[in-house]
Amino acid sequence: MSKRARIRASGAVVFRGEGDDLQVLIIHRPKYDDWTLPKGKGKADELAPHTAVREVAEETGAVVRLGLRLPSVKYQLAKGPKTVSFWRASVVGHLPWKPNAEVDEVLWLPVDEAMRRLTYADERRVVSAALLTSHSTPLLLVRHCKAMLRKDWTGPDQERRLTGRGRRQAHALIPLLSAYGVEHLVSSSSTRCADTLRPYGGVRGLPVVTHDLLTEEEGAQRPDEVTGFVSGLFHEFPVPTALCGHRPVLPAMLEGLGLPPRPMVVSEVMVVHRDDRGEKLAVEVHKPTA
Repeated sequence: MSKRARIRASGAVVFRGEGDDLQVLIIHRPKYDDWTLPKGKGKADELAPHTAVREVAEETGAVVRLGLRLPSVKYQLAKGPKTVSFWRASVVGHLPWKPNAEVDEVLWLPVDEAMRRLTYADERRVVSAALLTSHSTPLLLVRHCKAMLRKDWTGPDQERRLTGRGRRQAHALIPLLSAYGVEHLVSSSSTRCADTLRPYGGVRGLPVVTHDLLTEEEGAQRPDEVTGFVSGLFHEFPVPTALCGHRPVLPAMLEGLGLPPRPMVVSEVMVVHRDDRGEKLAVEVHKPTA
């Protein structure tokens, strides 16, 4: 007997305001006559953070930036087990929205009232968990996308380019970096690293700031300087930032983030959340789907 497919969905606890004015975004679904957090199933090859942002926008018109990851909700359906991943999120914009057959009402409610209105206890627990988290700013550490093999490249290694697969991976990073609201791009000056971030930069009108220190040629020889550079960046960056590097330099970069060395596949992204005091709060990892 074949295993039943696991159903994966994503959503968000979207907050606005502060203190006594804090409100939560919830939706009403006429098909089920329930009040829930905005969420929905992922599309093929779509990473969970992208799903969360897309579903919130489709169901409410709110454009959000993700913060800390929250506990997932798991339950059983006739089609198989379902897991819903949630993030804390804040609103950064709005899209046109009209009531429809899927969602006919969207409400911003004070926390206490939202907790009373939500139909499902497990979602109330997710909101409670979100209330215990703080505002965070993410740094996204990226290993560059798939590059041409050294044996197939005759020019200087720093100019080695991405393959067709690598270029597709770079474009696939656009919605992931967008989900975390990346506003600053930092990279090794090697072509394969800078070109990993340039598609997102082109969409957002952001330059890629490059550093020779982060290249394989220099970074592998000066790991302590790489560690110091990344540590300084992590404790000082004011806006969500993406940082792209190479496999041989990643151990020193991870040390700068206060993390143990670990392998990363090409185009993998590690999201490191920092609070307003510069302290590391949490880490999440997203591997490419292609």
